[in-house]
Amino acid sequence: MSEQAKQHGQHDAGPGPTPPLTVVVADDHPLWRDAVARDLAEAGMTVLATADDGPSAVNRTKATRPQVLVLDLNLPGLRGHEVCAALGSLQTRVLVLSASGEQQDVLEAVKAGATGYLVKSASREQIVAAVEATARGEAVFTPGLAGLVLGEFRKMSTQPQTDPSRPIPELTERETEVLKLVATGMSYKEIAAELFISHRTVQNHVQNTLGKLQLHNRIALVRFAIAKGLDTPTA
Repeated sequence: MSEQAKQHGQHDAGPGPTPPLTVVVADDHPLWRDAVARDLAEAGMTVLATADDGPSAVNRTKATRPQVLVLDLNLPGLRGHEVCAALGSLQTRVLVLSASGEQQDVLEAVKAGATGYLVKSASREQIVAAVEATARGEAVFTPGLAGLVLGEFRKMSTQPQTDPSRPIPELTERETEVLKLVATGMSYKEIAAELFISHRTVQNHVQNTLGKLQLHNRIALVRFAIAKGLDTPTA
């Protein structure tokens, strides 16, 4: 604090309140779309826009750059995985909220860049929690789907994609330890309990690792770790 501020009796206020989480909701069913938007707003989030078709979902997400896009798969104009692909390198994370739990739909969405996938039978509380977790970079899936996605990544990792001899950029011992647990599909809370550290510390390690590896979300991190064989327990 400056000397002048001290003379006027001003004090450091410290960090301000955390700004509300920002979202866009895209669904072609008006009642469902409005209900989800209302639930998220009541949970303290800021709904920047809604969209009722694929092109609008892409345009409004690019225009507003929310932290999370809550996306239906079966949108007119562009399907959900096409919307994900059209967002390119945008930092917005995508949570698919779909009536379909079909394996092909799930895998198409995740391969295109979706961070999580919930079926619409999820409760209001589950949807709110999933959006919050998605914003933190966590992979959120309807029970039973996480194993499917991890299995697909392991299958993909057997295909030649990168040079396996390429060294991993410099990670600390703890970051490597956290990365190995992320690759097994453990949640941040489970990793925190396993390593006797806080949930926030796990988040910080993951964010640091994402930056070093130049990856955008946890899904990409899991894919990278599996490709490197880090999901295989060491003796």
